[in-house]
Amino acid sequence: MSVVRALNHPDDYVLSNHRNHGHFLTYSGNFVGLVAEIMGRKDGVCAGYGGSQHLAFRNFHSNGVQAGMTGIAVGLAAALKSRGSQGVVSVVIGDGTLGEGLLYESMNLASIWNVPVLFVVEHNGIAQTTYTRDTIGGEIELRGQAFGLSTWHLNDRDIEFSSKVEGVVAKLRGDRRPAMLIIDTGRLGPHSKGDDLRDATELAALTENDPLMRLGGALSTSQLEEIKSRCSSFLREVESLAIHSTLSSFDHLPEHSFKPALSIDFPEAESGVANVRAALNSALQTLLANDPDVILLGEDLHDPYGGAFKVTAGLSEKFKNRVISTPISEAGITGAAIGLAMAGKKPILEIMFADFLTLCMDQIYNHAVKFPAMFSDSTVPIVIRAPCGGRRGYGPTHSQSLESMFVSVPGLTVIFASHRHKVGQLLINASVRWPNPTLFLEHKLLYAEKHDSTGYEEIESEVADLGAELFPTLRKGRLDPDITLLSYGGMLPLTEKAARLLEENEELTVEIVVPALLAPLPRCSLLKALLHRPRILVVEEAHHHFGFSAEVLAMLAENGYRGKVARLGTAPVPIASARSMESALLPDENTIVLAVLDIL
Repeated sequence: MSVVRALNHPDDYVLSNHRNHGHFLTYSGNFVGLVAEIMGRKDGVCAGYGGSQHLAFRNFHSNGVQAGMTGIAVGLAAALKSRGSQGVVSVVIGDGTLGEGLLYESMNLASIWNVPVLFVVEHNGIAQTTYTRDTIGGEIELRGQAFGLSTWHLNDRDIEFSSKVEGVVAKLRGDRRPAMLIIDTGRLGPHSKGDDLRDATELAALTENDPLMRLGGALSTSQLEEIKSRCSSFLREVESLAIHSTLSSFDHLPEHSFKPALSIDFPEAESGVANVRAALNSALQTLLANDPDVILLGEDLHDPYGGAFKVTAGLSEKFKNRVISTPISEAGITGAAIGLAMAGKKPILEIMFADFLTLCMDQIYNHAVKFPAMFSDSTVPIVIRAPCGGRRGYGPTHSQSLESMFVSVPGLTVIFASHRHKVGQLLINASVRWPNPTLFLEHKLLYAEKHDSTGYEEIESEVADLGAELFPTLRKGRLDPDITLLSYGGMLPLTEKAARLLEENEELTVEIVVPALLAPLPRCSLLKALLHRPRILVVEEAHHHFGFSAEVLAMLAENGYRGKVARLGTAPVPIASARSMESALLPDENTIVLAVLDIL
């Protein structure tokens, strides 16, 4: 609370945690808003959506995940620094959070970027019921100092505590560099409900030495009673106002949390590029040249390396300080990108291999998609690029297609284009015109494929399908086929080979349907294209149980489809490294042909 009180610049941010009430009240003074929020009332600061732990109010944000906001704090501070603002970011954690790895990723990133963020550790010596001495090795101060953070250690029982905290914040604001403030304090009650296992003697000692209690002891009886009376009267009034507020309810029950596409005049992607890699590189150049808010983040993006798959080659020299090579900290840099996006930037984050997206999952699932879904004035226009897929002998943790995991994340857009799509335009649309958290998957084997849509046409995008016009579905072949092959991403070249085999050897007429947008699923557009086809095979490289193909077939069944269907994907086992074993596991043109013959 003392730190929040010392923040006096309009650009200052406060990021808190599940124990945010004191921080929030100090920041906002909105007692009725907080109590009504806890009660689940319309007059709550978030109209009941956030509850006790999840609050958003101006530059105040809290979340219930330990250390979850620390990377976001670094991104917000980086945005302040880029604008030349004198604002600072304070992120408050408890000593129990010192066991979370994301905290250290965030402190390291803050130090490298040299941004004005203050990590505040409320050190009360105990987490939920476990003492800190049993969970923390070494000295807390040394943890901050190890990352080059200016570090202070204060005690809230110090009579000069508040003025010393003001001095820390002033120092941070002047130095414009990261710092850590450790505050020794005492928790007078349980962490949650009735889970306090400390003995009565320890609790009595904490109460006796509590600064507020000691202040009360220094007052006369009449003064103390007058203060208690005023406080009781005020709290009764707050309670009455909150409890008489209407119960929280939706004006309209939400069906999704996506914000609509933006109508923005922006240069189109370059045409006539040689391959998918060149198309993506050209699109990134267009974005950087025409939108100063676009920032590229990721590991080893700098020249002359230009990223693991060379998509960012040549960009770091042309756009200095906007193409940033980061530490190997997937969770931390995802959080930082979220913070940048919340502050109005348009970060495009490259995760070197899609397999490592699992390290980003908390930041995506519990933060990036939650803020815009819960709080109407929050947007997180982040694009996460990730190369995926096998057939290069990279083995079990560098060859996976993880789209099945991510299409089920509410509020997350998942794009997986083919070499037949205008890939560069899709990336521009995702960054400029689609203000929603987006995962942009790129199959490794497509980078060198010719960028050519000859023979394909876009199917009509239905108005009800969010994003379908920006990320269209393609089709090729007759409208009365014997078999429709629905495929996407890196499976398309193999699907095309299979189609030729079926036409030449089996004399079948084949239609190919190729979505780029996997989530939100363009249901109406796909239904219009597929519902009256006699046979459909959905082909994917991913482990297809519980995945994209399952959703497509469920959609058809729910809408009365009467034909034959099947799906083909990879068995739910790790992908082998040996090329001979890998090729046996992954579907190819021959397995596609066999799957088609099975459903004729």
